[in-house]
Amino acid sequence: MKANMGTADKFIRVLIGVLIAVLYYLNVISGTTAIIILAIGIVLLITSLASFCPLYTLLGINTCKRK
Repeated sequence: MKANMGTADKFIRVLIGVLIAVLYYLNVISGTTAIIILAIGIVLLITSLASFCPLYTLLGINTCKRK
């Protein structure tokens, strides 16, 4: 896997993932919708930690600065 995510992209994904987790923890979101949104938040966190987004590969997007 070749990195295809830049620093700003990773930061935004982590921020959104943490925000979703906090909303779930505070019971602002609940039920089936909360589980689906929480799963999306987990995917955002995992892809930001790996610096790789499979969807970016399919769409031909690369936000990582090239050397």
